[in-house]
Amino acid sequence: MGRVRPAGPTGTGVGYGQRYGHLRDAPHGPSPPPPPPPPHGREALAAILAKPGGTLVGLDFDGTLAPIVENPEDARAHPDALPVLARLAPKVASVAVVTGRPAAVAVRNGGFAGVAGLERLAVLGHYGAERWDARTGTVSAPAPHPGVAAVRAELPAVLEAAGAGPGTWVEEKGRAVAVHTRRAADPQAAFEALRRPLADLASRHGLIVEPGRMVLELRPPGVDKGVALTEYVREIGAEAVLYAGDDLGDLPAFAAVEKLRSDGVPGLLVASGSSEVTELSARADLVVDGPAGVVGLLRALSGRLG
Repeated sequence: MGRVRPAGPTGTGVGYGQRYGHLRDAPHGPSPPPPPPPPHGREALAAILAKPGGTLVGLDFDGTLAPIVENPEDARAHPDALPVLARLAPKVASVAVVTGRPAAVAVRNGGFAGVAGLERLAVLGHYGAERWDARTGTVSAPAPHPGVAAVRAELPAVLEAAGAGPGTWVEEKGRAVAVHTRRAADPQAAFEALRRPLADLASRHGLIVEPGRMVLELRPPGVDKGVALTEYVREIGAEAVLYAGDDLGDLPAFAAVEKLRSDGVPGLLVASGSSEVTELSARADLVVDGPAGVVGLLRALSGRLG
């Protein structure tokens, strides 16, 4: 499944069975109890196991359900993700994929449409500005922000003036525009060099810049994964939440779960581990080794619930 470890420096190297052995079948014969999880994680796991029908499972797509690849168009869900989700989804209130991608793209790349067991799946695309529901198979969304078209028109000149070299490329996302530096000779240097000029461009047209893993996305303000997650929790009346993410764009969702905790809704935070982004790991209850670890955790949870 991949290693699962608690957040924080003392957790490195602690295996899944050591930390959350109660999610799987107990081994034959007596064994010492596993170390207790962090308090919030312990409370959330107890709530999920006690009332799975009131649980929302929220998942980022890229880096969480799908491995990060050089070309985002080539990203596909982990091969075990769909069968695991199809077993888990009927046991919980809902599964929501919360992503910065257009909803239709996430549905296509994830292979979510028409899968038995995923009838209650929702994809909250463009950070919640779009929504695809498995029951209807349709996407609902407001009109695009006019600033996106203006930014799109000016972006080539801004990149040239900033000295963006070979390997820097633009991804068209419909309601947003993303500039990637992963293919550059020095991806981090290219990323840092573009931060200020892209922030200025976005600001001129009423947009914001969302940094990610070697990508800077220019998009409308007022929507983020935290807003999307909170609204969906309220809509379905979720009594517990599990959220898994891997990137800076998932920090608002983490903050939303922390706020829900303070409001009495237990929440389990899972970081899909990355050497590029450490902020999530510092705030997570669980750190797993990428999409394979996320799938393994969901498989174990499904087995425990079933």
